Amino acid sequence: MRNHEVFPSKAAVEARRARYTPGCRIELVAMDDPFSKLKPGDQGTVKFVDDAGGIHIDWDGGSSLAAV
Repeated sequence: MRNHEVFPSKAAVEARRARYTPGCRIELVAMDDPFSKLKPGDQGTVKFVDDAGGIHIDWDGGSSLAAV
């Protein structure tokens, strides 16, 4: 498997970092994770975007799950 098939490009990660800056608020639209208690409409605060493009969020309900 090639690296570009798994991770977004550096430019895509930088664009995501510019859009989702630390401290901005975010709302969950949909999630396909049967183990998460998060549901559409839940809100949280962005902590950071990692090098793989994952958006790390402190959810208002106490969870700190990252979004991809």
